[in-house]
Amino acid sequence: MRQWPPHSDDALLIELGAALRDSGPVPEHFLAAALAAFSWRTVDAELAVAELTFDSACDLEPVGSTRSGGTDRTLTFRSGPVVLAVEVTASGVVGQLSPAAPGRLSARSAAGQYEDVPVDEAGFFSMGVPPTGPVQLRASTATYKVRTCWVSLR
Repeated sequence: MRQWPPHSDDALLIELGAALRDSGPVPEHFLAAALAAFSWRTVDAELAVAELTFDSACDLEPVGSTRSGGTDRTLTFRSGPVVLAVEVTASGVVGQLSPAAPGRLSARSAAGQYEDVPVDEAGFFSMGVPPTGPVQLRASTATYKVRTCWVSLR
């Protein structure tokens, strides 16, 4: 049985050398996870972050305004001149990008991407019911790319 801590620097070097020699090959699933993490290191830097500027679940509606029937929640995200407005209802999500431009909008949860929908020339899009938990939206047009902060839509 080995004593710990070793009584000399030489004994410590022998222990460290044995640990390094006996490690064996790196398991494939470790390599796959490392490569996946490495490929995502710059993905967020390539996209402008649209911060949440309005959430009807938290913010008060302006005085005198009335809510449209069926809208459970309205959210607005902004990144510079780009605005992403979203309405969440029991039947799904509708929204609009401004400035309006055709493109794609994808949505992901902690489990991965769950929607990828077209954005029409007027900037409109629609998706199904979002999952519970945090969601991030990513919009891409010919002139801009933007992602939202993570937010629970329901």
